[in-house]
Amino acid sequence: MSNTERIIRLKTVLDRTGLSRSTIYRKIAEGTFPSQVKISIHGAGWHESAINRWIADPAHYGEEEPAE
Repeated sequence: MSNTERIIRLKTVLDRTGLSRSTIYRKIAEGTFPSQVKISIHGAGWHESAINRWIADPAHYGEEEPAE
């Protein structure tokens, strides 16, 4: 198995998160959901690892690390 980062498209993100399209874009604007990655002139997707991190802990995604 390779260790390459996959880019997943909106349909896959919708299926995996259970969120609606409008909720995903609202959360991106709020900074509580991973941003898209441009993959072509008219196409975008998400890093699969970022979606996995959000799924693992959606309530704390996007919070800044505490300063030491």
